[in-house]
Amino acid sequence: MSDVLILAIESSCDETAAAVVKNGRQVLSNIISSQIDIHTLYGGVVPEIASRKHIERINQVIEKALVDAGVTLSDIDAVAVTYGPGLVGALLVGVAEAKAIAFATGKRLIGVHHIEGHIAANLIEHKELEPPFFSLVVSGGHSHLVKVKDYGEFEIIGRTRDDAAGEAFDKVARAIGLGYPGGPKIDKVAKEGNPEAIEFPRASVGDSPYDFSFSGVKSAVLNYINGQKMKDAKINVPDVAASFQKAVTDVLVSHTIQAAKDYDMKTITMAGGVASNSALRQAMKTACAENGFKLYYPSPVYCTDNAVMIGVAAYYEYLKGVSDGWNLNAVPNLKLGER
Repeated sequence: MSDVLILAIESSCDETAAAVVKNGRQVLSNIISSQIDIHTLYGGVVPEIASRKHIERINQVIEKALVDAGVTLSDIDAVAVTYGPGLVGALLVGVAEAKAIAFATGKRLIGVHHIEGHIAANLIEHKELEPPFFSLVVSGGHSHLVKVKDYGEFEIIGRTRDDAAGEAFDKVARAIGLGYPGGPKIDKVAKEGNPEAIEFPRASVGDSPYDFSFSGVKSAVLNYINGQKMKDAKINVPDVAASFQKAVTDVLVSHTIQAAKDYDMKTITMAGGVASNSALRQAMKTACAENGFKLYYPSPVYCTDNAVMIGVAAYYEYLKGVSDGWNLNAVPNLKLGER
């Protein structure tokens, strides 16, 4: 079989990204234009601004990805794009661009689920990794435990009932004055704190042992802060950050390990922006070593939103003969496994 080159586009939130991926595992280019500096002014992502910035940047990002890869559009076999879930306006920019390129060049169009992309990010650097495996997906909008049966075939074992882990990180970071984005800032400050200083709750969902709930720990942190202020007592920010981080990490790790045991899965992967959290990585490494599981996770650049992961996921859809029509649309609440 000849080489397969896929041009991938990702614009689901506040990163405008494009990449060229060869045969699903080789990265020829990876271009990411971040909007963090803009949205930091507002304490979070403003959807309308994100959409406008995607429009301004997407052509340049794609051109740069092609140049860095040393290819032209005529060399490309398919155009892949995130079509959900995400911010609808942001998604539409990427979908419209991908459809236009595919139509103009006569190339195959492949829509990719954003979470499937995050899971596929583990395949970029770990060439030996193949399904089946278990995946903990933790990002700003998603906390999922997923059984990856095969390429593109998933069974969701657990999910968040309220706030995703990343949302809780952002809200707590804002409350203790760290600002946006919360995850990296809490991770950094927590290194200076005592994770045992404050006992925050570890929630479990009684009827669904693999589901997550992080609104309780978020509220507990806010109540603690308000209580300290009412007593005119000092708030030790590193201790709050470290204790909160440990509470979230304990739940993520314990649920993942228990689910992997119950489903007899020997390989665990982590995916999504929160998967780059140093405390979570260390705790999961320790737990996997103690229980005889293999653990994989991507480099930080592939944990956050990027187009390489979309190209990797699309490659396996390409091999199956998947091709989307010109009616492909943005689906902001797209469920994993749907097409």
